[in-house]
Amino acid sequence: MERYVLDTSIFTNPDVYRQFGETTLSAVMGFLRLAKAAPAEFYMPTSVYDELRHMKDIDSAAPEFELIVRIRSPRRFQMQVPADILYEFIEEVRVRIDRGLRVAEEHAKMGRGEDEDVGRVINRLRERYRETLRRGILDSAEDVDVLLLAYELDGVLVSADDGLRKWADKVGVKIVSSQHFGHALESLAG
Repeated sequence: MERYVLDTSIFTNPDVYRQFGETTLSAVMGFLRLAKAAPAEFYMPTSVYDELRHMKDIDSAAPEFELIVRIRSPRRFQMQVPADILYEFIEEVRVRIDRGLRVAEEHAKMGRGEDEDVGRVINRLRERYRETLRRGILDSAEDVDVLLLAYELDGVLVSADDGLRKWADKVGVKIVSSQHFGHALESLAG
């Protein structure tokens, strides 16, 4: 039986959750209907479940969700992660910080000579800086929890987060496309 480890993005990214329903709550209910009928197990780390409940109002679906999706954290103190992965992550963070500094320097130079509103320049800087530093990397404890739980369970990661998917691939975690997850569940539920 396959084990699926779910990330928040399944229920918060409109491009993904609409395969289950039009609103977040209807998407959660649609997912639960399919998950009940599928011969599979579903997991979500506690931190991710807390994040989901903080971001979206799914309280009316919470009791059924907690019966179908196993809420549990990875066993962090019992896991071993190869040192190469840690070194690669540190190097990637260092490169991204350098890129972020270059973005900030560009905007500082742009802001000096233009009559453009300072607020607009700062907003553009924030967008580019965030994109440079965060896209394609593990950028939260919740991301790490999803990755570690999928690794621990030898599960299938389900996420729309590019960074999480990239790092899952690096450590050998199976990945399923979040955009096609609904169709996959329908096939499983048969």
